[in-house]
Amino acid sequence: WIFNIYNFDDVRLLDGGRVKWEADGLPLSTAAPTYEAGNFEVGEYQAELRARLTDVLAVVNGEAEGALIDIRSAAEYNGEIFAPEGIQELSIRAGHIPGALNVPWGQNVNPDGTFKSLEDLRALYSGIGVDGSQPIITYCRIGERAALTWFVLNQLLGYDVALYDGSWTEYGNTVGVPIVNPAGTIWGAR
Repeated sequence: WIFNIYNFDDVRLLDGGRVKWEADGLPLSTAAPTYEAGNFEVGEYQAELRARLTDVLAVVNGEAEGALIDIRSAAEYNGEIFAPEGIQELSIRAGHIPGALNVPWGQNVNPDGTFKSLEDLRALYSGIGVDGSQPIITYCRIGERAALTWFVLNQLLGYDVALYDGSWTEYGNTVGVPIVNPAGTIWGAR
């Protein structure tokens, strides 16, 4: 996502990541390689790939068309927990953005960490009413997990997607914005 924001189009991902690499018995090394200086040049900033708080609120308030996809766990989405165990939470409120659909990021991948087929991914999202016919905004807690879902929806499925990198940390700390908290969690207690 960040490379796309700065218009760098020669980026590759290792499908399945390190877990798949190790599962396939591929070689590992502890040697730290050295490289000659590169010539990376930042391209024109692609502002449409980043959603801001104002963009999210426009969807929440019905002033803009769009689907909000919260990729956090169901427990985070429902306000049962503020963050996954062992992760420092940075928001004073729990819950989710009104109207957001919950598709935890891990539903995009197979058990071995590789991406699901395009057909399976289309079915996953069309099953919740997201078919690429309207703009999409993904978010999580700090933006990192949402980047995987952004990649799936934008780069694999070709949908119009922006990532809200302020995510729940910004939204959950913003005074006066509406939230949905089915669990009723307040300041870490029910």
